[in-house]
Order: sequence, then C-alpha cells, then structure tokens
Amino acid sequence: MSMLKVIEVLAESDTSFDDAAQQAVDQAAKSVRNIKSVYIKDMTAAVENDKVVKYRINAKISFLLDDQPAVG
Repeated sequence: MSMLKVIEVLAESDTSFDDAAQQAVDQAAKSVRNIKSVYIKDMTAAVENDKVVKYRINAKISFLLDDQPAVG
C-alpha cells in the first residue's frame, strides 16, 4: 500500500507566485524524495512604494513515503 505524507512550507520570491512555488518544491526536494504535488494554500505579497516587492506562498507539499517492511 502506498502512503503519502504532507508537509507545510512557506516560500517567497522577488519575481512571481509561480517562482515562489517552484522554490518551495526545490527546497523541499533537498530533504524529501518522491514529491508528487504542491497545493498553494495562501498567497500574499509585500508592497513597498506602491509596488509588489515579494511574492509569498503557504504551500502543502505531498510526497510518497518509502515502503517499509512490517515489524512484528
């Protein structure tokens, strides 16, 4: 049986929400394998002098857990 785990991460970008999502996946991939999806829960932006300067996301990243033999 396959099982997924979900982690929640925050990421930001100077260029776009899409880039922030990609950065979240790239960073998560450094410590987990088998990423299957990213769900963008929230998007916010920081504004300075009437310009968007930071794109921020709160994302849930799902990844497939390795099969583990049953104990016992």
